[in-house]
Amino acid sequence: MSSDTAHVNVHAIIVPRPEFAAQVEQEMRQMVVHSRQEEGNLRYDLLREEKDGVLRFHVQERYRDMKAVEAHRASAHYQAYRAKAGDWFSESPQVTVLNDVDVAD
Repeated sequence: MSSDTAHVNVHAIIVPRPEFAAQVEQEMRQMVVHSRQEEGNLRYDLLREEKDGVLRFHVQERYRDMKAVEAHRASAHYQAYRAKAGDWFSESPQVTVLNDVDVAD
């Protein structure tokens, strides 16, 4: 698979401030609903990790191509979430963009 036709994966780790944990989860659940409806989205999963007293949300996303990632980031629901979420995090979200090498269907 050449890099211009490979699917693009995004992994994000979000650490909410404890007082905003429920709000972040609620908003992220809405992001799941809207993001899964995007034309270029192939997968959008929300996972929860609690370790050493710290809550982390992991988001695993898969898109047809980089144009679909850009469309997601430009979408109204993503922009609205970003505008609301400014003070909700105890640290900046960690976002990693990964390209397919050998991925099962």
